[in-house]
Amino acid sequence: MFDRRSKLLSTITLLHDLGVTCVAFVVAYLLRSQLVRFEFFSAHLPGIYPFGHYLPLLLAFLVVWAAVGYFSTFYRDIELSNPIQLILNIVSQLAMVLVVIYAGLYLFRRVDVSRTYVLLIGVSDFVLLLLGRAASYSGVSWMRERLGRYHYLLIIGCGPRAREMATLIEESRGMGLRLVGFVDPDSGDSPTPNLGGYEVFPLSSVGSILQNHVVDEIVFAVDLQELARLEPVMQHCADLGIRTRVQLEFLPAAYSRVYLENFREVQLLSLSSAPDSELRLFFKRIFDVALSVVSLAVLSPLLLCIAAMIRVASPGPVLFRQTRCGLGGRRFMLFKFRSMINNAEQMRAELHQLNELDGPVFKISDDPRITTVGRWLRRFSLDELPQLWNVFCGEMSFVGPRPAVPEEVEQYEDWQRRRLRMRPGLTCTWVLEGRNHVDFNRWMQLDLKYIDNWSLWLDTKIFLRTIPIVLSGRGAY
Repeated sequence: MFDRRSKLLSTITLLHDLGVTCVAFVVAYLLRSQLVRFEFFSAHLPGIYPFGHYLPLLLAFLVVWAAVGYFSTFYRDIELSNPIQLILNIVSQLAMVLVVIYAGLYLFRRVDVSRTYVLLIGVSDFVLLLLGRAASYSGVSWMRERLGRYHYLLIIGCGPRAREMATLIEESRGMGLRLVGFVDPDSGDSPTPNLGGYEVFPLSSVGSILQNHVVDEIVFAVDLQELARLEPVMQHCADLGIRTRVQLEFLPAAYSRVYLENFREVQLLSLSSAPDSELRLFFKRIFDVALSVVSLAVLSPLLLCIAAMIRVASPGPVLFRQTRCGLGGRRFMLFKFRSMINNAEQMRAELHQLNELDGPVFKISDDPRITTVGRWLRRFSLDELPQLWNVFCGEMSFVGPRPAVPEEVEQYEDWQRRRLRMRPGLTCTWVLEGRNHVDFNRWMQLDLKYIDNWSLWLDTKIFLRTIPIVLSGRGAY
């Protein structure tokens, strides 16, 4: 499906789910009210307050449901979800919402809210969501078939790009898309055989096609040279008010995000191969600031304890400062608890032959420069805690590619430098694969895969999965 249509469908589905949740709230209340009428349940369940008492709970349910839906991928490409994936998404989203609600009730000590009632809301919501989704999808499909409400597209082009587009349209038949046929831009007036069971029209007949057929959109699936030659056809479509789309396969494949925007009165085609959604990046930054402030406050006694241990264990400063490369290659000062002897950097050249990783990264499992306290700090990544200040200052994030030293960046190949287009972080996908036991090329590939698939939900999953790995000390040098 086209992105804007897919987003519209996602929004409609989210609104549908919020409405169903309101119905489930009422159904669960009726069920909970009836349970106390039975002798077995009345002996174990307290009475329930009037319905109006739980309206704040309903508001909390709706807000949490919308937030989880927005920050996750549950509503993305929903038209491509199979029934099993659909059920799994509903179960996952409901589980997350219930965990947040129960945690909120515990933290705010809301003993006046029946936990059984909350559970009944979840069960009722699950059943009603399945029924509602099935009824709405089948109902829309039935109405479309009965009323013939289809969206017709005409493809200009007959090459591989055009055939690929035709396949995608056929896969979206369930969403009402229909292909009228192809237009061969090189055929002139001569007839062309059918292509994939669809009629192929000559270029000269475009005007009559648009007059005699219902065509809602035209897709130009041609290369850049042909596109320039077809400018009169595009102008004709604009005169008729027909929406026109241009397949941008002639652009470099490295750009995963292409969109049109205005800089004042100038139109610009923007190409990007890194996350650039200002709204989502803004929420990521809000999360970083809030969590770093809380972490620094809560962990301050531990930070002071570690500082005292380092001071007693070996001479030298408590903190290790090192210049690193951040977002876009910007230099910043990274802070760590010192885990090595004071002159460790000067000894690095002598130990270079012991490096256990390929590429420009330097790692030794039994590094003789590490102090006894430092080895313990490194095992549980406690030496990284001062970087919470870097996160607070905006130089780092909780999740992102690890910041590299400038000497390493200078040795990067071009494709590896793209990792600098994301704010560096304390943890990323390479931590989940073994932390320091991942070779350099695999490390770079994991960082780029993270950038290509970045979302707030992905950050949340990486962050939560990192916690047990760090606590266990698995994969640390």
